[in-house]
Amino acid sequence: MNQLKQLFSEIFQIGVGILLASVGLKGFLLPNSFLDGGATGIAILLSKLYDIDISLILVVVSLPFLVLAWFILSRRKLIKSIVSIIVLAIVIHFENFDSVTEDKLLIAIFGGLFLGAGIGLTIRNGAVLDGSEILGIFVNERLGVSIGKTILFFNIVLFAITSLLISTEVAMYSILTFLVTGKVIDLTIEGFEDYVGLMIVSERISDIEEALINKVGVGLTAYKGSKGIGKRGMQVQGDIIHTVINRIDIRSTYFLIDNIDKNAFIIEFDVNNVSGGILRKYLTRDGVKKTWANLT
Repeated sequence: MNQLKQLFSEIFQIGVGILLASVGLKGFLLPNSFLDGGATGIAILLSKLYDIDISLILVVVSLPFLVLAWFILSRRKLIKSIVSIIVLAIVIHFENFDSVTEDKLLIAIFGGLFLGAGIGLTIRNGAVLDGSEILGIFVNERLGVSIGKTILFFNIVLFAITSLLISTEVAMYSILTFLVTGKVIDLTIEGFEDYVGLMIVSERISDIEEALINKVGVGLTAYKGSKGIGKRGMQVQGDIIHTVINRIDIRSTYFLIDNIDKNAFIIEFDVNNVSGGILRKYLTRDGVKKTWANLT
């Protein structure tokens, strides 16, 4: 029952993603000859150069990427991706939006926003609307080149060709669209909350633990360090705190630690994903009391 519910949820969200992507394409980008990156950008470029229906070209351009997907994606994701691309092509074919605005800056921004939200929502539910991500994964597995570098190189070539065949101005606005699309995809997949990790070494570790739990309201992991060498010489033993906090709290957390121990050693690092635990909802007062009681 839960699996069926999850499947329906995925299908619904992919449908919303396809609708958003089609609005970005038909309502903003296509009427104004603006491109996005990836397979979608290639399809738009070919459509403008040869005056062929974008819905047909989108499916044809996606075929080589779907062949690559056969080797790197699960069959479930591959099937969902094929269906999603075909449905997007059908929706684009029958959708009839008038151009929302003639302002080129608004076209680039909002076209990228709708398209990015649609692609991101689709990826989040296990399908792909644009094949450049598949190419990036394939090259990474075969040659060890990062996915980001592959996609970047792919789009540099695409926008250079656009500049030569259409115009430099269109290429520049298309780059802006691509940047907006990429950022919105990241926000859609990862969410708006941004987290960082902290590793803290201090002689007053228990005071910092209490402050983090009671004043910042986050959980933490404390473990023993066996040896360290620094400006204070050899440190044989010491407790170490490992915690993850919302980036919005980072300055106040540093200020809090500084007030307790100005010599505390802190390493800050990016956190790509967080699940479980007590992080996404700050501790209630009762939770703070229980957590602190367990620590002490």
